[in-house]
Amino acid sequence: MPKIGRFQVMATLQAARAYVLGLSLEEAKSFGLNRAIFYAAAKRGFKEKVKEPKGFLIKEKDLRKEDIERIQKTFSIFKLGDEMAYSVEIDGKRYFVIGGEIQRPEDFKKQIERRFKGKFDKAFKEALEIVKNYDKGVLLSQRNFYEVVYKPRRDTLKDKWSKLVEEEK
Repeated sequence: MPKIGRFQVMATLQAARAYVLGLSLEEAKSFGLNRAIFYAAAKRGFKEKVKEPKGFLIKEKDLRKEDIERIQKTFSIFKLGDEMAYSVEIDGKRYFVIGGEIQRPEDFKKQIERRFKGKFDKAFKEALEIVKNYDKGVLLSQRNFYEVVYKPRRDTLKDKWSKLVEEEK
């Protein structure tokens, strides 16, 4: 049984945070997955050297060369409060990028939502309620969000959401 781990908790809470702070649901999910990947890499010590945007290349295999070139022209640094992430624009929506890979809604679904076995909406609703209980200042601070919102409840939510998935079998 695929359990809910800290990675899924981080992605879900970060997506809720971004949504509450004004990103569309698709953009918020992209941001949530991006931040979960970022924190997982930070925990491992960033094994791969991260290059500056000057050498930025999208590694999308399912896109034509012309599409990649067009998307690369939209590359920018996005700030959510004091947190920074690389992003591109596709069809008028902002998607976040790490390691040259775009975090799309289908990636969030594959890596996060599927682990919930159809119960993601319930978990996301809870995440939204949690995030809405905090002052905007906490949500706009990378450090405060991590220390005040995520860290104290990461294991509780991991266990609770894993149980939610198990109960529904």
